[in-house]
Amino acid sequence: MFVALLLACAGAQAAEPLRVGSKRFTESYILGEILVQAAGKATPAEHKPGLGNTGIVFAALKAGSIDLYPEYTGTIAKEILKLDGNPGIEELNRALAPQGFGVAVRLGFNNSYALAMRDERAQALGIRSLSDLAKHPDLKLGLSPEFIGRGDGWPGLKAAYRLPFATPSGLDHGLAYEAVAAEKIEVMDIYSTDAKIERYKLRVLEDDRKYFPPYEAVLLYRLDVPKRFPDAWRALEKLEGRIDEKKMIQMNAAAELQGRSFVEAAALLNAGDGPQRVVKRKFLSVLFGPDFWRLTWEHLLLVFASLAASIALGVPLGVAAAKLPRMAQPILGAVGVIQTIPSLALFAFLIALVGTIGMFPALIALFLYALLPIVRSTHAGLVGIGIGMRQAAMALGLPPRDRLWLVEVPLALPSILAGIKTSAVINVGTATIAAFIGAGGYGERIASGLALNDNVTLLAGAIPAAALALIVQGAFEFGERRFGWMARARGNRP
Repeated sequence: MFVALLLACAGAQAAEPLRVGSKRFTESYILGEILVQAAGKATPAEHKPGLGNTGIVFAALKAGSIDLYPEYTGTIAKEILKLDGNPGIEELNRALAPQGFGVAVRLGFNNSYALAMRDERAQALGIRSLSDLAKHPDLKLGLSPEFIGRGDGWPGLKAAYRLPFATPSGLDHGLAYEAVAAEKIEVMDIYSTDAKIERYKLRVLEDDRKYFPPYEAVLLYRLDVPKRFPDAWRALEKLEGRIDEKKMIQMNAAAELQGRSFVEAAALLNAGDGPQRVVKRKFLSVLFGPDFWRLTWEHLLLVFASLAASIALGVPLGVAAAKLPRMAQPILGAVGVIQTIPSLALFAFLIALVGTIGMFPALIALFLYALLPIVRSTHAGLVGIGIGMRQAAMALGLPPRDRLWLVEVPLALPSILAGIKTSAVINVGTATIAAFIGAGGYGERIASGLALNDNVTLLAGAIPAAALALIVQGAFEFGERRFGWMARARGNRP
């Protein structure tokens, strides 16, 4: 028996997949698929796509939830290590080694940050370089949230060029292209391998003061990966230098402009450079695609598992707040503060706290967000019970515990159910954000749709989530009517 258990454990360890992460933009999705396709020929490999920004995906790497992901040397130097200058691969590895990470496999292209304008507008204003922007303080900027917050992004760029612009509100990278085409903004941040630069006839402004460092595409990995996955690592090393800038732009265009999936775009690495056929995404085929039932199950699990935990804790907390007046403000204040924490910040904190990404930290976050309506409605329902009803219960000689559970809680039940219904509906929407930490659900499609600026994929995630919210609300309202009818029927019995 013991030997069989050891063999089973050994087999489970041998079957452990190589976990590849990626960020939430087109190129990172595609590179993640390329890595999985290459490694999967030698070892089982799985992709954890769209894990938010650099902070979240690096937190997942530190926690051991992923084994490696595609990154850029400039981002590693400036955003992760906070190094000055333009360090090379050897210097990056020396700085990363104490943390248990390394950089390897130069994929073959550089994808730098840059600012761009519509060529027609730039020509009219005589703008060719970043220095020229300082002469036009009335220009309207639209910058991505990550670029605004990065050390090698907007704050440093503004200081280096003494740009006379206030920091703008964040604008999603995919949406910024539509905004600049519609002349809603005039300057946006881009990646130099973006496929839409040519399509939207943008002028990439020269970095004449050489502010941006090289952003060479590499693999950022845990140092134990080559030993744990030797066959997969050898397969990944064969990608060295295989992706030039032209090929990367072609693959980005396949996803963003030609309607191909990230998997199909990644497969073009081994295809020719000829023109690619545009594939029009049809809404119904995307909506009921092969991932529909998996995403539905994941979304239901996220919503109802977290809701059950919130009910189990929220109702007792509401009772405590109603029965112990001194505790009311601390309890209600605590659950109120939790509700104000930005979701992505809470997800990043929970990844570091629990040491993993995916379903577990997402369930914790949703559980915390669902507490406020349940606690408040339970407290309000109990406090709102009339003094006459309380005195009647006392006149029956019931002890406090029985008065609470046999009289007061049933009277407060409509209010409690209303709070639970509110939490359930809110959780359906909030659960879509869990896709940014690899928890799945309909948010996977929403994240992909935002990355591609593809309304079909976006709606294929948003509409099922909205439909589920309506179904949940309808189910609770039916239950409330059913409960009310049963309660009235009992009350009419002789």
